[in-house]
Amino acid sequence: MLAKANRLLTADDFRVTMRTGRKFSSGNLVIFLKRDLGTAQARFGFVVAKTVGNAITRNLVKRRLRALAHRSLDLVPSGSNVVVRALPDAANDDWNKLSIDFNGALSRALDRGSQA
Repeated sequence: MLAKANRLLTADDFRVTMRTGRKFSSGNLVIFLKRDLGTAQARFGFVVAKTVGNAITRNLVKRRLRALAHRSLDLVPSGSNVVVRALPDAANDDWNKLSIDFNGALSRALDRGSQA
């Protein structure tokens, strides 16, 4: 579970990160990364729309994404906002496929994000 300090909480945080952050995709996930010097820790937010599936399916996808984000907290530099958007076919992915997609997109985001 992500601590409250590691979560994006307001709609404005999501909006700013998705509109002005860098976008990276992998498989059935899209990751938006924005550096925010006003925050002391890395923060994650998740967008899982109704197109992914019913409430049970969406919650399963969100739980998996939260667990993957928790595992990668030490890799993400402090002051980074990350929004993970699940595409409709993410519900069909098992844990391994979702993990590969998440880690691939996040590593690309961090590699290219550090160059910007």
